[in-house]
Amino acid sequence: MNRNRCIILFSRTSNIHGIPSPSSFFLSFNYSSRPAKQQEPRETTNCSLASCIASLQSCARHKDLTKGKQIHGYMLINGLLNTSPLAVTSVINMYCKCNQMPYAISIFSNYDRNVFSYNAMISGFVGNGFALSGLEVYREMRVLGTVPDRYTFPCLISGCCDATEVLELKKIHGLVFKYGLDLDVFVGSALVNTYLKFVLVEEAQKVFDELPVRDDVVLWNAMVNGHAQIGQFDEALSVFMKMREENILMNRYTVTGVLSAFAVLGDVDNGRVIHGLTVKLGYGLVVAVLNALIDMYGKCKCVTDAMAIFEGMEERDIFSWNSILCVHEQCGDHDGTLRLFGRMIIARVRPDLVTVTTLLPACAHLAALMNGREVHGYMIINGFANTGNCRDSGDLLINNAIMDMYAKCGSMGDARLIFDKLSSRDVASWNIMIMGYGMHGFGKEALEMFACMCEAKFAPDEITFVGVLSACSHAGLLDKGREFLRQMSLKYGVAPGIQHYTCVIDMLGRAGQLEEAYELAVTMPIEMSSVPWRALLAACRLHGNAYLAEIAAQRVFELDPEHCGNYVLISNVYVAAGRYEEVLDVRDSMRQQNVKKMPGCSWL
Repeated sequence: MNRNRCIILFSRTSNIHGIPSPSSFFLSFNYSSRPAKQQEPRETTNCSLASCIASLQSCARHKDLTKGKQIHGYMLINGLLNTSPLAVTSVINMYCKCNQMPYAISIFSNYDRNVFSYNAMISGFVGNGFALSGLEVYREMRVLGTVPDRYTFPCLISGCCDATEVLELKKIHGLVFKYGLDLDVFVGSALVNTYLKFVLVEEAQKVFDELPVRDDVVLWNAMVNGHAQIGQFDEALSVFMKMREENILMNRYTVTGVLSAFAVLGDVDNGRVIHGLTVKLGYGLVVAVLNALIDMYGKCKCVTDAMAIFEGMEERDIFSWNSILCVHEQCGDHDGTLRLFGRMIIARVRPDLVTVTTLLPACAHLAALMNGREVHGYMIINGFANTGNCRDSGDLLINNAIMDMYAKCGSMGDARLIFDKLSSRDVASWNIMIMGYGMHGFGKEALEMFACMCEAKFAPDEITFVGVLSACSHAGLLDKGREFLRQMSLKYGVAPGIQHYTCVIDMLGRAGQLEEAYELAVTMPIEMSSVPWRALLAACRLHGNAYLAEIAAQRVFELDPEHCGNYVLISNVYVAAGRYEEVLDVRDSMRQQNVKKMPGCSWL
């Protein structure tokens, strides 16, 4: 097969998966379609080939594209690219690491190819998110008779995972056996990691067990992190313990994998042990390790510890900021989340998609509409929000989060505008609008939205009916509320739960139908809970019915004796009825039960 045939093959593959053809980039380098005649390096060359290659490798590590281009130009002028295949491979690798695949393609297409240049291209495609193109280059490599080596397979195996090609992975595994590389620890580590990502645990364990030498930390990391990534945290910790028993010294990647397991399991005590071990091993200043510690302490609800690590960091990256923002948001400190975001902006750290999707719930909980609008505007400018064309479920989740923020901030007009522009919707999209209209008293609009949802053939779920019944409650639509409760199981196949009965009891209580609300609370066919009885107690307080209030209060005290709101409600009922001795008894009871009322606050 001649060289022109090789170029045609690669040109086809480079157009398949969104990578421009090399021909569109030829003018940048003024290449001809044939390789240039080999030249001798000029005698006046101030920089040797070895120095240029070392500099290109440095540019690749630091993603220094500008300097890399300068060195490339210098090598072209002095004919150094034609003196060694390693020179061409180094240039390709530099452009790949700098995310400049079109330049890498044009170099690859105009020089003789070998296993090293193929390895660089496969690694570049996989590393830049074009796994399918990487597999195409590998297939061309096989067609042209270039034999892969131990450095070809790790990237190739990783590409199978990114491209979700299980069958291709097993074919490559077979080829690994054919070339006698099945005992290579790096190839084995890649196979273990990728099999685990496909949740093929038995295959991963078999590869691991068959390796004769298992004293490399990379292999153990593949097992620990592989189990952790698919949610098998107990197995990850089991492998880690075995690793310690075999005296394998862990590194920073082991630490991050183990910490992620302790974070999900909520095991802060063992997390602290690993924290101490990381300091002892000298990883106490490694940013990735500190980020993992922040995440672990945050998920274990140790916000003070997470914040102490964050404040003590000499260097922070975007993951550091995102981790601490998530910690505060998950712990309900919405004010703290927004304050930290202000510090992030002052530090000139550019927010990413994770940042803004963490901020939206904080704005929603605080009804901080102006902050929410600023976040939304930033998302539009930076291409994070795409209402007109929801390409995947990720786009829809983002748009739902924006809609939810506007709905909870009371800006139903903005929420409806986004909803109407959505190219695709799911049940959550409809639920957000129904809940939003319901909580702000737009009962008619909520029920109209529910009718449209059913016409669009979306099946309502438990959350849908919480919104519908809440809308009936706030709008005083008693007949509609009763009808929906009856129809939930019969017509829609959704069994009423505590929240649904509470909504109806609240609806009846607001309308003064206390006897009916009481009957429903007594007869509801679900496990007893204090929530519906508390709703009835609040309704009794609203309408001054001390008799039913005492019955409701008795049930509430039995089910939830430590909730301060129960005592406050019954106390207010007694005050309204002028029964001050009972008020004193309630307060006495609070002291005996060591129940303290949380102080109230107001935004006004």
